[in-house]
Amino acid sequence: MAFELPDLPYAYDALAPHMSAETLEFHHDKHHNAYLTVMNEMIAGTDYASMSLEEIVQKSFKDNAKLFNQAGQFYNHVHFWNWMAPNGGGKKMPGELEKAIDSDLGGYDKFREDFINAGKTQFGSGWAWLAVNNGKLEISNAPNGESPLAHGASPILGCDVWEHSYYIDYRNARPKYLEAFVDELINWEYVAEMYGAATA
Repeated sequence: MAFELPDLPYAYDALAPHMSAETLEFHHDKHHNAYLTVMNEMIAGTDYASMSLEEIVQKSFKDNAKLFNQAGQFYNHVHFWNWMAPNGGGKKMPGELEKAIDSDLGGYDKFREDFINAGKTQFGSGWAWLAVNNGKLEISNAPNGESPLAHGASPILGCDVWEHSYYIDYRNARPKYLEAFVDELINWEYVAEMYGAATA
């Protein structure tokens, strides 16, 4: 089964000034589409072709690094666009998620500090992650296209810290990009939806 590139859930300029239309056009139309194209070529005619995207990510992480590079990034970006929304970010979030952040991560302010730090300290390209692992929330980072999904956990929020995600808008100021992501862009409704699915 060939996968398709999902449309952005908002207009290219909807996240400005925190993420520009130019960034979204390059990031979604070029980078995300490139991961998709190569992944589809690699899975055609193989056992992977009948698997779900999540299964492809988990299996390829163990036995096909070249495929994982493409499938992992395709999976991450499918959710990345939905992890952002116009007028997002900040402390307003659904109650169950807020309770979990309070109990597992020490509250919103501690989450904010630790999540931004995870992105700042990821050397080179990679992601900052919030995931459910054994029923509890945890923050981590990982290189390239790796995510908690590859390790049996359920990612519910990720921030792309590859340079193509922020260089047009922030140049080398990755911390400012991470602050804008948390304070202005996070779609807490989508995060809560993924949290509900991961803890059901």
